[in-house]
Amino acid sequence: MSNKIHPSVNKIWNAFTRENKNQLSSTIPTSWYFCDNEKDANECADLVMKKIKQATCSSLISFEKENEPLPKVGDIDIITNWNGEALAIIETTEVTLITYHQIDESFAIAEGEGDKSLAYWKKVHWDFFKRELAEFGESPSEGMMLIAQKFKTIYS
Repeated sequence: MSNKIHPSVNKIWNAFTRENKNQLSSTIPTSWYFCDNEKDANECADLVMKKIKQATCSSLISFEKENEPLPKVGDIDIITNWNGEALAIIETTEVTLITYHQIDESFAIAEGEGDKSLAYWKKVHWDFFKRELAEFGESPSEGMMLIAQKFKTIYS
């Protein structure tokens, strides 16, 4: 995806700040999409808009390799579809460093994907981490550190 920000990002942020006068920051938050493919990115964005998906996780390795700051409670982000079109605004409510094998059923439910089972979560996330970590010459493991982020949808 190019670094060009879709016009809808400004539009959703302006609408949100008009409706939420207590939102002091005029700086537009980071915008991003879930996953590494169009189908999953668009499905996840739709689940966020419906307030079904209220969690996500990433490998700590990817944050370190890309020199990205870790999410923190209170962060505001704009969720887009694969094409960068803004669909929702989220606020991070919890961030936990946890190993892959420590993820439990309640987190799988909060992620809201598929049948919301831990088995489904483990399969699709293992496949994702295999693809993601291969870019860095790494492989997933049961003990790999993840950043488990819970959030609430505050605007869509």
